[in-house]
Amino acid sequence: MAGKTSEKVATTTRRKAPAPAEKPVLLSGGNPQIAKAYGEAPVQAYIAAMPGWKHDVGRRLDALITRAVPNVRKAVKYNTPLYGVETERWFVSFHCFTKYVKVAFFRGALLSPMPPGPSKQKEVRYLDIHEDDPLDEAQVVDWVKQASRLPGEKL
Repeated sequence: MAGKTSEKVATTTRRKAPAPAEKPVLLSGGNPQIAKAYGEAPVQAYIAAMPGWKHDVGRRLDALITRAVPNVRKAVKYNTPLYGVETERWFVSFHCFTKYVKVAFFRGALLSPMPPGPSKQKEVRYLDIHEDDPLDEAQVVDWVKQASRLPGEKL
């Protein structure tokens, strides 16, 4: 092949600098989208991403649950922090909605007194916390302690 020359072009691979940590996407109601993971870090990432006043509610709930059940296990599944004492069994969670944070007690119908929010599921009961609602921390701690002694829900 007359007239054609072959040249080798030196190539270098450039690595992109790591992207700064992106804020999680907020789903409907301001619920943070956090990848499924186990442990403290994903739960804290969820709480850090909770918008506005809900962030403080999340911090308080996490602190109350951790104080009430020192050996509690944590995870984020279905964009929701979960708390349990058995492997893969959960007794309480919370989730952001537009106007409130919903705390779910998976065996709440067995708690005394029962949390006020009914559910379509027989044993589940809810506590909805709105922006200006006072939080009865002693009652929440009591429910958490009771719930932690019941069989957990496999999710």
